[in-house]
Amino acid sequence: CNLQPKDAAKMPESAWKLLFYMLSWSYGIYLLFFTDYPFFYDPPSVFYDWKKGMDVPTDIAIAYLLQCSFYGHSIYATAYMDTWRKDSVVMLLHHVVTLTLIAFSYAFRGCQMQGRLCWRKLLGVSCLPRDPCGPVNPPRSLCPGRFWFRLYWFPLKVLYATCHSSLQSVPNIPFYFFFNALLLVLTLMNIYWFLYIVLFVAKVLMGQMQEVNDVREYDVEDSKKT
Repeated sequence: CNLQPKDAAKMPESAWKLLFYMLSWSYGIYLLFFTDYPFFYDPPSVFYDWKKGMDVPTDIAIAYLLQCSFYGHSIYATAYMDTWRKDSVVMLLHHVVTLTLIAFSYAFRGCQMQGRLCWRKLLGVSCLPRDPCGPVNPPRSLCPGRFWFRLYWFPLKVLYATCHSSLQSVPNIPFYFFFNALLLVLTLMNIYWFLYIVLFVAKVLMGQMQEVNDVREYDVEDSKKT
């Protein structure tokens, strides 16, 4: 594909994430819209008839297994395999928090089906056509789903259900503060990454970027120093 060495090194990482997120997103769509689960349209329903030790349906258990396996691997991959970025420490924390939420959610049935509706944006390193006489062409889209899913639907549907509706359905629900504290940490991370996108757009509009680069990444010299 005539990739630059730096882009070629990032290609396997991006391709793997694209493959996994397409799989997990498709399975999430199936659970939310093609089964009898009412969780999307009625988020508080995740806590209806909740009780300790309740059975987890097989299709939900499969989702737990997929996500738990992925984020367990991602902790190692971010630390030792992926391109190191300015936000890699935050990414590691994100994976640890997410894995903790998934594992404890399954173990205690505390928030059994608090599905996180999230889009992931593949940070393309090879999808942008190169003009031999100029810089990289602007990306065709910035994936507005990132804003919609993480900064609107996640607080509206997930946080509202876990912070408010859970206490109405199960007044003494165990690990209430534990689960919600971790979910709020994830929300702060979403805001943190949103600011990166704002910075990217601002630099493009102000003409400070001649090429479309990931503002999270170190320059080559910075990377060597790091």
